[in-house]
Amino acid sequence: MPDSVHACTVSLPTWDSVIGYEEGRDRVLKKMEAGYPRFFLHPLVKRLFAKATEEIAESGKRAIVFPHKKAAQGAQRYVERKIAVATRIASYEDGMQALIVPDTAIGVAMEYWRYTGEVISSRQAEDLLNEKEPEGSSTVILKQQLAEFSGAALDDHFIYESGMAGIFSAYRAVMNLFPSKKTLQLEFPYVDALKVQQRFGNGVVFLYDADGEDFDAAVRRIQEGEFAAVFCEVPSNPLLRTVNLPRVAEACRQGGVPLVVDDTVASSVNLDILKYADLVTTSLTKWVSGKGDVMAGLVTLNEDSPWATEFRSFLNEDTNGGSRLYGGDCSALISNMRSYRERVMKSNSNGELVADYLHAHPAVGRVWYPKYNTPHEYSLIRREGGGYGGLISFTLKQPRKMPKVYDALELCKGPSLGTEFTLASPYTMLAHYFEMDWAEACGVSSNLLRLSVGIEDGDAIIGALARALDLA
Repeated sequence: MPDSVHACTVSLPTWDSVIGYEEGRDRVLKKMEAGYPRFFLHPLVKRLFAKATEEIAESGKRAIVFPHKKAAQGAQRYVERKIAVATRIASYEDGMQALIVPDTAIGVAMEYWRYTGEVISSRQAEDLLNEKEPEGSSTVILKQQLAEFSGAALDDHFIYESGMAGIFSAYRAVMNLFPSKKTLQLEFPYVDALKVQQRFGNGVVFLYDADGEDFDAAVRRIQEGEFAAVFCEVPSNPLLRTVNLPRVAEACRQGGVPLVVDDTVASSVNLDILKYADLVTTSLTKWVSGKGDVMAGLVTLNEDSPWATEFRSFLNEDTNGGSRLYGGDCSALISNMRSYRERVMKSNSNGELVADYLHAHPAVGRVWYPKYNTPHEYSLIRREGGGYGGLISFTLKQPRKMPKVYDALELCKGPSLGTEFTLASPYTMLAHYFEMDWAEACGVSSNLLRLSVGIEDGDAIIGALARALDLA
C-alpha cells in the first residue's frame, strides 16, 4: 500500500477480514483508516462532510458535498425517486454543491456517490478544510500524455474525477441520443458498470457469456438497431475474456448503435481500441497512475464516430470544457504517468510469468488470462509489441481451501488493480458478496482470487504464491 495520506487502496489481509468488511463488523471497520473512495469515505472527506453538515444542514439532516452542481442535482433526483423524503441543494465553498438529506436517507444518497463516481477527492477535501487556494490544473499536459497512447486529438480526451464518473458520462451521452432504448452489456463486467445500466435509464440486456449461438443472436439484434448502445470491457473483469470487437463494431455500424468499450484491464499500452469504439472509457486510477494514490477517469472520443459531433458537444458541456479533475489530482497523475509504459511492460512480463506458473500448478483449478481464454479475440486488438497485461484470476481444484491460501499469501491484499505493487483480491467476495449465487450462475466463482501483478521481481511473486499454494 502506498505511504500516502491520499491512498486509494486498503489492506484486507485475511478471508475473515473480507467477510467482516462486507458485513460491516465493527472489529474490522474500526481498524480501517481508509478504503476505496467510492465505497469507504476517506477521513478527509468525512471531515468535510461533517463541517458542511455543521455549517449548512438543519438538525436531523446531513450534508453530502459533491464536486459540482450537476452531481448534486443527479443525487437529489436519485434519492427522491427511491424514497419519499424532502431534500435540498446548497452552495458550498469553492463552487462545491451539497445535498442536504435526512439522516434516514444518507444510505441512498451514498448509493449515487458510489455508482456514479461523482466524488470529492481527498486532495480537494484537504485543501477545502485547510482553506488553501486550489492549484491550477495542467490539463493540457495530461492530455498530451494520454494522446501518446490513444492516438486521439487532445480535445477528444475528456477527464473525470473517477473511472466510474467517465463510464456514467458515456452512459448518459448515449442515452441522450436514444432515450427510449435499453443498452446491451456483453460479457461479465465490473460490478458498477452494470449497476449504472440497471439503475439509470431504461435497463440493460445482459449477455454474460458472449459466445456461440447467444452471441450470434445478440449480433443480429445489434444489426437491427435494438439498443441505445453496446457496452463491453476488453478484456472483462474478472474473467479476462475478450469479445470479438471487430465483429461487434461492424454490427454496431450496420444497426446505427454506439459502441462503448472500456480498456482499463489491459491498458492502452497493450490494446488499440479506439478504431472500433465510438467512446473508450478508462479508469486512470489503475495502470495509468500505478501508485494507488489518485482517482481519475477518461472518456476518449473516436473522431470518426457517426455521432462524434453530438458526443463532443455533450462531453464538452459535461466536463466544463474537457476536464473535471481537481488540480492537485491532475498534478499527481501527470507525475505518476511518466512511468506508465515501463510499468505496464514490466507487469506484462511478470503477469505472463505468473499466469504460466499458475496454469501448470497441480492445485490450481482454472486460470483466466488473455493468453489462455479468448486469445484469438484478444489478438485482434493487441498492439504490436503489446502484452497480455498484469491481471489474472484463478480458482483451486479444492475451492474451499482458498481462504487458507489467501490468508497465507505474502502479498498486498485489497480491492483494486493496476498498482505497481502486486495486489491480491478475493474479487467475488468483495464485489458480489450479497449476490454471490447470481455471480456463480454467471460463471464467477465465489472462491475466485484475482491478482494484479506488479513490477516486483517476478520470482519473488511466484515464491509467495508457491508458499501459499502449499496449503492447497
